[in-house]
Amino acid sequence: MSALFQPFTLRDVTLPNRVWMAPMCQYSAAAEGPDTGAPNDWHFAHYAARAAGGTGLVVVEATAVSPEGRISPHDLGIWNDTQVAAFRRITRFLVSQGTVPGIQLAHSGRKASTGRPWKGGAPLGPQEGGWQPLAPSAVSFDERHPVPTELTVDQIQEIVGRFADAARRALAAGFEVAEIHGAHGYLINEFLSPHSNHRADAYGGSYENRTRFALEVVDAVRAVWPEEKPLFFRVSATDWLERGGWSADDTVRFAADLRAHGIDLLDVSTGGNASGVTIPVRPGYQVPFAARVRSETSLPVAAVGLITDAEQAEKILANGEADAVLLGRELLRNPSWARHAARELGGEVHVPEQYHRSV
Repeated sequence: MSALFQPFTLRDVTLPNRVWMAPMCQYSAAAEGPDTGAPNDWHFAHYAARAAGGTGLVVVEATAVSPEGRISPHDLGIWNDTQVAAFRRITRFLVSQGTVPGIQLAHSGRKASTGRPWKGGAPLGPQEGGWQPLAPSAVSFDERHPVPTELTVDQIQEIVGRFADAARRALAAGFEVAEIHGAHGYLINEFLSPHSNHRADAYGGSYENRTRFALEVVDAVRAVWPEEKPLFFRVSATDWLERGGWSADDTVRFAADLRAHGIDLLDVSTGGNASGVTIPVRPGYQVPFAARVRSETSLPVAAVGLITDAEQAEKILANGEADAVLLGRELLRNPSWARHAARELGGEVHVPEQYHRSV
């Protein structure tokens, strides 16, 4: 059997195949009113199409644990019960198609309060519906972004609690997998990297101090997330800086710590925390980082980044470089990518009865 279409079990959850949908922000939620941050018809249609297309795990986009944790005013959130009720419609449909529903819990830190990407993505002021970003240190991401407010220790602990509250709501919304967003220059990643974390207290300086916030979040989420359900962590394996940043060596060390704190799989991406860096983007360019974590630790990994065709994805798994692949843009282009790949590789995926004539 094709490696890509073998089931994969983590804790008590069995994912029907290794074709997973990466979290990709849609910037399409209401920005104000009673439905602020709640998924709507766009989100339902978007995620439902990928489930009907045979995707084994759909990870819902970065979902903010608090209003100020959103990247844009139009991000999804999971800080109130209205949002929970709206998510249930999505999770019920995903489950009906044999797809496991997952959600990425996030706080955007110093990269908060920006406009939609197709409108330029510029930072927003209060008159445009924006707010003051928060971060480990008062260091802006780049010259366009404002200097964020440095978090106090009490505020850090409040955010840890927000992640736990979000996990409780994610469970109530019907999600089977939760992922903590620790990548792409958002809040947790900002704490991890010495490039963005200039603190001199217990949350800055040494590796142990810079990873403290991330592990506190993991512990808080794991304490409320059921023992039988898997918990993922998304990491940027490198800042792509020659010095003064988070490195691949740090990631391998951190993976072992995450495993000890109850993380079941590392979703391995890169970059996003340092502006103006050169990233050698090419097909599968991030796979070696996932492969190294898998070979040097006991933590399962998922690979992501310009994985576009079935043969490429199959080789990644067959070569032991990852346990699963996360597709992003390719699933935007083709919601039925998993079904087409199964046909090419001789695998099997769920096909809705309404679509059987297309098989």
